[in-house]
Amino acid sequence: MYERILVPLDDSEESDAVLDHALDLAEAADARVHLLSVVDEKMMARDVTEDILFDRLEAAAEDTVEAGVATAEERGIDADGEVVHGKPYREILAAAEDADLVVIGTHGRRGVDKLLLGSVSEKVVRASPTPVLLVPVGRRGE
Repeated sequence: MYERILVPLDDSEESDAVLDHALDLAEAADARVHLLSVVDEKMMARDVTEDILFDRLEAAAEDTVEAGVATAEERGIDADGEVVHGKPYREILAAAEDADLVVIGTHGRRGVDKLLLGSVSEKVVRASPTPVLLVPVGRRGE
């Protein structure tokens, strides 16, 4: 059924719920999990202050992936991970080409919030070459 599950993560608490769900699926399917964290290219440094922020974002992404791999391995699930730079939805779509399933969180925003904030998960769902499972996180409209 599923041999490789892609799990895009960020350093939010909501990502923990997405990871738990993905690990449950991986356990049931005896699948390998690939964790991906994307440092948004908009955050690329232009001056010293932004360079410091970028370094913090990259360190947070690395910590998130390392913690996720450790959690998977504690549960006996084969896992690996990587941190990449770019537009999040584009990097997720590129990684999805090598996966059988993408498990990603969604806040369920609607209306103006959705238009203003955009939705990485929506872009992934619309363009993914791979099936996508949306895991609701947070409250609708937040």
